[in-house]
Amino acid sequence: MSMRVKICGITNLEDAMTAAEGGADAVGFIFAPESPRFVPPATVRQIVSSLPAFVTTVGVFTSGEEKDLRRAIEECGIGLIQFHGPFSPEAIRPFASRAIRVVRVRDEKSLDEIAVCGARAFLLDTHHDQQMGGSGQTFDWTIAAKATRLGRILLAGGLTPENVGAAIATVRPYGVDVSSGVEIKKGKKDPLKVRAFIKAAKEAGEAHAIAE
Repeated sequence: MSMRVKICGITNLEDAMTAAEGGADAVGFIFAPESPRFVPPATVRQIVSSLPAFVTTVGVFTSGEEKDLRRAIEECGIGLIQFHGPFSPEAIRPFASRAIRVVRVRDEKSLDEIAVCGARAFLLDTHHDQQMGGSGQTFDWTIAAKATRLGRILLAGGLTPENVGAAIATVRPYGVDVSSGVEIKKGKKDPLKVRAFIKAAKEAGEAHAIAE
């Protein structure tokens, strides 16, 4: 199967279309007001309505009650929810079929969270004390490689057009996720880097025959 690529931290239609036209499988929108990549729900709705139907849309949340998440799904038209914060397994369960659970990797013990949380996929990101994501820092990919036997793994954390090929070769993930690695500045993507990242990821996926 083709390597899945998600471009996260989208804040405007231009960047979303660059990702879609470049072959991205998904785009992510940050619903956390404290993030420099936060985008208002009304803007998300406008962007989502303009995207090609084949592009999956993901809402990234660091907090929120079930009713708030359902409202975002309905009002913005997002397809999946990425849980990037202190959500309990019970909070995620109602959305299990459309949930991506973020696991912040410090060491192998971090993977224990995968076993207790039902989700459609798990996004492994670098643990950072000050930032929830978008730190631009990598972690030990051999840990991520061990996680692939536990479920669908999306690899994130410090990925760039230059290193994503090596990351895929090491981990063999279900997909890869990038935000800061393809930015000009926080919240604004570099079109050349976006296209280069997608191309490198897709080529690496083909070379290493990623399984469904």
